[in-house]
Parts: sequence; structure tokens; C-alpha cells
Amino acid sequence: MSSRRPLIGLVAQHNSSNPDQFFVKRAYVQAVSAAGGIPIMIPPQPPAQLEQLLSRLQGLVLTGGVDVHPELYGEELQPWCGEISQVRDELDFAAAAWALQHDMPLLAICRGIQVLNVAFGGSLYQDIPQEVADAVRHWQSDPGSEGTHEVTVHQGTLLSSLVGRGPLRTNSFHHQGIKRLGSGLKIAATTPDQLVEAVESPEHRFVLGVQWHPELMAESCPAARALFEGFVRAAEGE
Repeated sequence: MSSRRPLIGLVAQHNSSNPDQFFVKRAYVQAVSAAGGIPIMIPPQPPAQLEQLLSRLQGLVLTGGVDVHPELYGEELQPWCGEISQVRDELDFAAAAWALQHDMPLLAICRGIQVLNVAFGGSLYQDIPQEVADAVRHWQSDPGSEGTHEVTVHQGTLLSSLVGRGPLRTNSFHHQGIKRLGSGLKIAATTPDQLVEAVESPEHRFVLGVQWHPELMAESCPAARALFEGFVRAAEGE
């Protein structure tokens, strides 16, 4: 590991319950720090200012949060879609576009994988229980440090090079998911109901999205730690 730690941007979260606040949850900060990065919160700001900030970073994390507005993938808003935030959508998609254009290492988590998929032209299930028959339970009541369902890691992927080829037991806190895969993305993991749990972009040096929350499992799960360690290594230029 380099003696100079890479700066890792964490896209700020935002919701209607605290509309005047932007925040990043502690677990993201701890996971990035433990992996060797220096976490920096990225709040909404004017485009030129955002680009200037992003240009000083070595990696970007798209964090979890509220739902992506369906208009961004060409669908009408349905009653079963959850809370949305235009402020958050604008920030996430601007930051993701910059990172992809400049081949900056990008780790997309939960909502982040959904943003990533839409950025590549894909679409989402607005509510898995409403739209997917016989889906496994994707929202757990157990603590985030505990796994709730198995994820099959596809061989020959960036993900498998980090966590191995065996099945993973991951947590799950989402009611939306990938429906139509974005052009240029590759499926890296699925659940028993065949929903997409991880994607990556072979055209970039490190672009990986996971539907679960590895930051909540990083203290107890070697595979979760390996995701952040691999991401930070990529940010270091390794």
C-alpha cells in the first residue's frame, strides 16, 4: 500500500425527513478508512465546482439512499415507488458521469448500483415485490452486519477476483433492483431468484456495483473488506 493514502469521495445522502442536511453514514467512512483510503464527503454544488472537487480525488463511492426517479429510465412514477430526491439524483448522475468519463475507480453500493445501471441506459424494478413473482426477501429485519440470502458470484469477473468464486451470504436492504441491464455492463452476481446483485464495466479499470451493503459487514466479513481493499488499491493506481 502506498504511503500516500488516496482520497475517496463519498456521495452525500439526502432525504425529505432532513431536507436541509447532507450526510454520509459512519459505516462508509470506517470501511474506506480501514481499507487505506481517506474519505471525503461530496455534497451537491454547482457543476464546475463539483468537477473541480472530483478532479482531486482518486476514487468515488456511490452510496445508498432513496429511490431513483423512474423518469430517468423512461418510466412513469408508480405508487409503489418509494421516496425520491431530485437533488440526490442530480448529484449522483453528475458524479457518476464524471468518474466514468475519466476512468476513476468507482464502487457503487445499493442505490449506487441502480444509479450505475441507469447511467448505462438500463432500467429498474420500481418495487420487486410488486413486479417479480417468487422473489426472495430483499429487505431484512436483522442487523446489517448479518447476511440474509446467498449471492452467486459469476466466475471470471472483477468481483470474483476480489471475493472468490464461492457463494456469498450478504445483507439486503432494497425494494428496487435492476430490470434491464445497462449497455456495456456485465452481470457479476445474482440471487436465487435470478435478480442482479452485482455488475461491473469491463471497459473501465475498476467500476463495480453491488446491491448489498458491504460497509455494514466490513468488520466481520472478509469478503466485504476485500471489496473495499480492492477498490482502494485501484484508486492507488495498482
